[in-house]
Amino acid sequence: MDQLFALAADPTAWAALATLIVMEVVLGIDNLIFISILTNKLPAHQQARARRIGIGLALILRLGLLGTIAIIVQLTEPLFTAFGHGFSWRDLILIAGGLFLVWKATKEIHHHVDPDPGPDMFEGERVQMSFASAIVQILLLDLVFSIDSIITAVGMTDHVPIMVIAVLVAVTVMLLAANPLARFIQANPTVVMLALGFLLMIGMVLIAEGFGAHVPKGYIYAAMAFSALIEALNMLSRRAKKAQ
Repeated sequence: MDQLFALAADPTAWAALATLIVMEVVLGIDNLIFISILTNKLPAHQQARARRIGIGLALILRLGLLGTIAIIVQLTEPLFTAFGHGFSWRDLILIAGGLFLVWKATKEIHHHVDPDPGPDMFEGERVQMSFASAIVQILLLDLVFSIDSIITAVGMTDHVPIMVIAVLVAVTVMLLAANPLARFIQANPTVVMLALGFLLMIGMVLIAEGFGAHVPKGYIYAAMAFSALIEALNMLSRRAKKAQ
C-alpha cells in the first residue's frame, strides 16, 4: 500500500501511466479490428457476445501475463540463431501470429473480391463460421498481441500497478468501442476492405519484427490514419452525390 501511495505522489509515475495508456489503446486497435471483422461473420445474435468474450479474454491474458513478468522477459532471450539473427520465443510467436493474420486477411479479401468462390486454396468447402471457431481465432491473436503489448510495457516502466491500470483502461476502451466499430465496418463495405488491408499490413510487420527488422509503429499508424482519412473523404463524396 505504501508503494501505491508513493507512486500516486510521483509525477513521473503519472507521466508513465498516461504514456502507457495511450500506447496500450493504440496497440489495441489492431486487436479490435480483427475481432470486429471476425465477429461480423457470425449470426447477428452471437456477434455482441463473441466480441465481449474476445475482449474479456484479452484482458485475462494481459493480466495473467503481468503476473508472470519474469517469464515474459525471458521470452526475449535467443533460443537459436539462423540467417544471422537470434530467434527468441517472442520472435517465433510474432512470426506465427503474423502468418496467421496474413493468411486470414488474404482469405477474407479473396472472398470479398469473389463472393462465390466455392472450393479454393484457402479452405475445401465454404462453411459459415461457428461461434467456437471465432473464439479460438480471437484467442490466438489475443495471445500474440498481449505478449507484444506486455513486453513493450515492461520496456517503459518497472511498476506493475501502472501496467495493470493501463491494461484495464485500454481494454475498457476496446469494450466500449467494439460494437460501434463493428457496426460501422459492417455498414460500409469499402471500410471492410480497408480494414483487411490494415490486418495484412500488421501481419507483415509482425513477421518482419520476428525476423529482427524493427518497424517504427508511428509509421504504421500514420499510414493507417492517412488511409482512413482518404476513405472518410470518399464516403463523404459518395454521400454528397447521393444527396444531389
